Amino acid sequence: MARYSLTDALLIFSAVLLLGGAAPCATKKGTPSKPAQKATPTPTPTPLASGELPLAAKSAILLDAKTGDVLYEKAPDDLQYPASATKILTALLVLEAGNLDQKLTVQLEDTKVEPSALEFKPGEEYTRRDLLFVLLLKSANDVALALARDNAGSVKEFAEKMNKRAEALGAKASHFTNPHGLHDPRHFTTARDLALIARFAMQQPLFREIVATPEFGIMRGDEKVLMKNHNKLLGMFAGCIGVKTGYTRASQQVLVSCAIRGGCEAISVIMHSDKPGIWNDSKTLLEHAFEKLGAGPPPPPPAPAAKPSPDPAGTGIKK
Repeated sequence: MARYSLTDALLIFSAVLLLGGAAPCATKKGTPSKPAQKATPTPTPTPLASGELPLAAKSAILLDAKTGDVLYEKAPDDLQYPASATKILTALLVLEAGNLDQKLTVQLEDTKVEPSALEFKPGEEYTRRDLLFVLLLKSANDVALALARDNAGSVKEFAEKMNKRAEALGAKASHFTNPHGLHDPRHFTTARDLALIARFAMQQPLFREIVATPEFGIMRGDEKVLMKNHNKLLGMFAGCIGVKTGYTRASQQVLVSCAIRGGCEAISVIMHSDKPGIWNDSKTLLEHAFEKLGAGPPPPPPAPAAKPSPDPAGTGIKK
């Protein structure tokens, strides 16, 4: 057996301390290093299911306006707030009551609503026909109140008529409390119901004319006031002939649209979308309709009008 001297033992003990004891001897507390930051991966969009369209809207539906057949739908029976798309039904009831050249005298109670107001003054007089244009183009809420009172005697009674008419049209999941669509938790509909109401309204010639009108002038005393249609899709989509926009914070963006191409007609409803979404979603749906209905591609834009040739000789003859 090998024998070790005291000196050898001390040397071995020192070596062990140097090799294995360095870590415990580090008594200074340094700032701990931060863990390495992992790169956040770019989220991958959820792939669309087969046949699904890329819509921002929470609810949507697309109809063949002639047959009523559903061409596409996305949560069409979810309850949503219609906002000013409510005015489609308001206008329909006024149209069906008739006597549209009858004058309506503005009452004080008609003026107590905001926003999108015509800024009525009590005592002013307008025909029902003119007010329908203002209702659907400018989306004036005070006009909605005046027409409702004129039609039924009060907003409450008019709302009862709205609910009965909606149910008769098959819109049985809806409930309306006012003629303008300002937020009320008891005032709701679905994309399917709203499409049913719009489809029937578009069968009325005057309603159809109004919602396709880009602008309309109304006389206020001796002054002519120009009303521009809020529906920008009229100038964004070839063949668009209506129908009605809507917005509140609770409803977000709403748009009911109708367009014609190649003898085919389609109605789309977008509910609870964002600002670009109502235009993009509606164009996507309407293009989808015309593809399914075999309407063909959109017509080419009209050629710009030719400018007359100058007449430097002053002959009065333009070539």
